[in-house]
Amino acid sequence: MKQDLWINGEGVGTGQYSELVSPYGQSKIAEVAVAEEEQVKSAVAAAQSAFEKMKKMPAHQRAEILDKVAGMIEKDKEECAKIIAREASKPMKAARAEVDRTIMTYKFAAIEARKIYGETIPMDAAPGGEGRMGYTVKEPLGVIAAITPFNFPMNLVAHKVGPAIAAGNAVVLKPATQTPLSSYKIAQYFHEAGLPAGALNVITGSGKKIGGILISDERIKMVTFTGSPSVGQWIRENSGLKRVTLELGSNSAVVVDEDSDLNEVVPRIVTGAFSYQGQVCISVQRVFVHESLYEEFVEKIKDETKKLKIGSPLEDDTDVSAMISKDDVKRAKEWIDSAVAKGAELAAGGEVNDEILEPTVLLNVPLDEKVSCAEVFAPVVHINAFKSFDEAIEMVNDSDYGLQAGVFTKDVQKAFKAANELHVGGVMINEIPTFRVDQMPYGGVKLSGMGREGIKYAVEEMLELKLVSFKL
Repeated sequence: MKQDLWINGEGVGTGQYSELVSPYGQSKIAEVAVAEEEQVKSAVAAAQSAFEKMKKMPAHQRAEILDKVAGMIEKDKEECAKIIAREASKPMKAARAEVDRTIMTYKFAAIEARKIYGETIPMDAAPGGEGRMGYTVKEPLGVIAAITPFNFPMNLVAHKVGPAIAAGNAVVLKPATQTPLSSYKIAQYFHEAGLPAGALNVITGSGKKIGGILISDERIKMVTFTGSPSVGQWIRENSGLKRVTLELGSNSAVVVDEDSDLNEVVPRIVTGAFSYQGQVCISVQRVFVHESLYEEFVEKIKDETKKLKIGSPLEDDTDVSAMISKDDVKRAKEWIDSAVAKGAELAAGGEVNDEILEPTVLLNVPLDEKVSCAEVFAPVVHINAFKSFDEAIEMVNDSDYGLQAGVFTKDVQKAFKAANELHVGGVMINEIPTFRVDQMPYGGVKLSGMGREGIKYAVEEMLELKLVSFKL
């Protein structure tokens, strides 16, 4: 299979194609076009031209296009899930769940397309405002550059493309190098749904090269990026006056208080730690358990982890498969070994078999070890004990990241204390930090980023407010 770029409503070939290989089994999937500067600029030009149509398109038409796309994905759910499983090595059960969420995300975008409105301003509330009428309108920004990661190749694309189209913008999409086919599939759906040519363009190739061209192009009015903090910081520093939304790293923590029901809590934490090999921005990485429950909690976590099936992502009962690259497996293994060398106890996993890293549970990890203080982005979780609830909150906050955190407690006072004092973008009470539904505001503080996703909130980021004032 040969995959061309998608520019101005048609496939565009290039002088170079790269081989796309499945992370599991290393089988060849496709040859994917590598964009040169000329094609990137052509995509921006196509988007700029299409924006003139998009900004005039009635809201109901934009909503209808988004609804049609959701319907097309619904019809092809199994095909879409297999694309994700093959290129991302995401187990089919997780891939199907992602497709379901993608459908819902576009449906939410269709709803929000119909709800963009301003407000009247009481001009006479200030002296000198008498005899005037004022109101606001919200207008699309223009061309938006969307740069997406590998771990949710359809749904995280939907969280950028859906709001952008809902708001009347045009998009140049740069998907992750390992997972481009999902994005090209979505572009085809939008084309068939009647989106004007050029309103959604997909370009693949070097992230650094393409990103640099997009960020320096004055026709780009906004950059929305999900990825690593280092790249996010570079984008922020080099984007000038462009609007920027960044969804970056995390080392999400969960607190298990002394009154928790471990039969309910443990399976949720195992799900949060090891779903899609831990390659989830809000994957459970740090667990802080009250000392009175610690021993029992550890035994239950070990037992629950043993139930996970490791294997091919295309098998329906697989829970854990290959990580996205061999380099990531090597890095994660080095971090595990370093923690053990510094006094941590390896309670489960920790080995690499057939290039798959086993789900790994570490105990009593020094908090300055990388498996705790950095983003491991692997099937690795560590468990430490705490004496007081205040101590647990301090340990959660002792991080450069702040995306989401979870707290299990039956004490409402402690729940509100956690909600007030945890320095994160989202606090999940009696739930793992990995919980997300697609209409909720989603984003973090500190190195976890800036701005918010979640369809309504992303739409707001992609609109410009204009005041109109009449002197009567």
